[in-house]
Amino acid sequence: MEEADTEPPLVVRDWGRVGGPGGTGTDREGGPGGARDQDIYIQTLRKLFNESHGVFIGLQRCEEELAGKSRKAHLVQVSKNYRSVIRACMEDMHPGTTTKSETRPCSFQVSILSAMELIWNLCEILFVEAAAAGPLLLRLLDWIRLHVCDVDSMVREVLSSENPSKHKLFWNVVDVFVLQGRMDEARHLLSKEASANPTSMSMYKVLDDLMMKMPLGNTQTLTELELKWQHWHEECQRYLRDGTFASNPHMESICKILAGDENAMLEKKELLTTWYHFLVTRLLYSHPTVKPMELHFYAQSSMDLFLGEESSPEPLDTILMAAFEFELHQVIKECSIALSNWWFVAHLTDLLDHCKLLQSHNLYFGSNMREFLLLEYASGLFSHHSLWQLGVDYFDHCREYGRVYLELHIERIPLNTEQKALKVLRICEQRHMHEQVRSICKIMAMKALRNNRLGSALSWSIRAKDAAFATLISDRFLKDYCERGCFSDLDLIDNLGPSMLLSDRLTFLGKYREFHRLYGEKRFSEAAKLLLMLMTAHIAPCSFWMTLLTDALPLLEQKEVIFSAEQTYELMQCLEDLTAGKPDKQKLLDDDVETTKVEMLRLALARNLARVIVKEGTLEGS
Repeated sequence: MEEADTEPPLVVRDWGRVGGPGGTGTDREGGPGGARDQDIYIQTLRKLFNESHGVFIGLQRCEEELAGKSRKAHLVQVSKNYRSVIRACMEDMHPGTTTKSETRPCSFQVSILSAMELIWNLCEILFVEAAAAGPLLLRLLDWIRLHVCDVDSMVREVLSSENPSKHKLFWNVVDVFVLQGRMDEARHLLSKEASANPTSMSMYKVLDDLMMKMPLGNTQTLTELELKWQHWHEECQRYLRDGTFASNPHMESICKILAGDENAMLEKKELLTTWYHFLVTRLLYSHPTVKPMELHFYAQSSMDLFLGEESSPEPLDTILMAAFEFELHQVIKECSIALSNWWFVAHLTDLLDHCKLLQSHNLYFGSNMREFLLLEYASGLFSHHSLWQLGVDYFDHCREYGRVYLELHIERIPLNTEQKALKVLRICEQRHMHEQVRSICKIMAMKALRNNRLGSALSWSIRAKDAAFATLISDRFLKDYCERGCFSDLDLIDNLGPSMLLSDRLTFLGKYREFHRLYGEKRFSEAAKLLLMLMTAHIAPCSFWMTLLTDALPLLEQKEVIFSAEQTYELMQCLEDLTAGKPDKQKLLDDDVETTKVEMLRLALARNLARVIVKEGTLEGS
């Protein structure tokens, strides 16, 4: 276990023209576990990591219980939950602010999150929902309306003016509504134009009728939709040929868009803002029954038409194009290179794997793509002082290498506090990681011992089942007792229970404390028997015998005879054994205090023996 944690400097990659993160991805080389996720250290993204963790765990636990349509619906809901987390994270950020630990304003992070949700939502439509009911185009329209061009502020500005139809943004708002297929809103605004300009009433009625009759809905089959659309499309073109809107360029432009005129759409390039908005508008008015496998043809041509020769695709463009081409692995690869975190690709890949879309793709070292990316993301979480606990659950759900990674990372967690050590220990014990449990306990026992916290040190050594260390700490307890005349951490020693059998010295410590308790309760006979046992059974260290014999003095001086003749002889033998050694005997005799103790013990033992003989003789005579 490491005892220090150093955070790397914050690095956030720049986004390209449309807001996507750029970068070559070279800092991610080195195989699984070899990279550190820099976004882990961004304070404002903490909500993203914490709340998405709950969604991830819920998916792993519930997925096995579901099948068929309910399983499909559940996966779609999980995808939406992930997007909700992203959006909630964006809403919590205040554009333009920067925290002390971050070098980029929140507006920059919001742009990254916005692009992440844009990509995720498209993948949800194309891969997770897949053959969902209703035309694909309707779902793409919802995607565009949600992500690309928010006109609400413009609408409020226009409608709050005294004369909305004369407002400079009036026709821009109408055009955006049309470009996004929001016919009801467009018709509502156009009605204000008709009211303000009676001369345009006839044109308005024709255009309003066209927009009202536009066949777009999910209550009909694709064949029915195709027939109705062809008829409606021809009607739009007929009005254009007849010059119905020739006197009003704005309405004529709208009718051209309804008729599928791509040049008219491209004239609204500034309102479309992106090539994929142009793509969906183009499909809406030219190919409303587009099939999924046809998407990439229209996507590529739309990007070429919209960007032209003056600009090249940005990373976000490449990612979206790969999605339209249904190249899942390419989407994940490009996101791994372009995005500045592993969160996105790890969770998206896990979801797609649950959709049974990635099973056939294994990596060269044996793991699959899902596990590889989850391992990378979890490794990044472990590098953070407070997010590491989330990483544990991600490792738990990586069958191939998750256990190995967890064992390696858990040993590197800095054990700054006892509370944190207990958290790590609980995780290891729940997963039967015995080596890591012993390692943690030894480290904490050593820390406690260095700080002279003997009770804590003994507790950790017992938990580690480390007999040698428990013996060492028990000796320290006994030494501390000899110096102070009392025990510290009595609660711990009194409640050792079976743990005292871990080592002989710990057993002695527990039994010796029990002797003191019996003596304190005036259960002198039991105390005497236990004291003698500690010496004769050689449980007590020889260096502690003099202390034990000294403890026998108050018992020998009791009015009531405590030690029997046999027990007294045994005590005498222990005293002789203690003083019989060389050069220990000479050392003992040279110490005046020890000499006095020996003489007092001999006298007390002799007196006790005499009392016992008289007592036992009297008993025999009676």
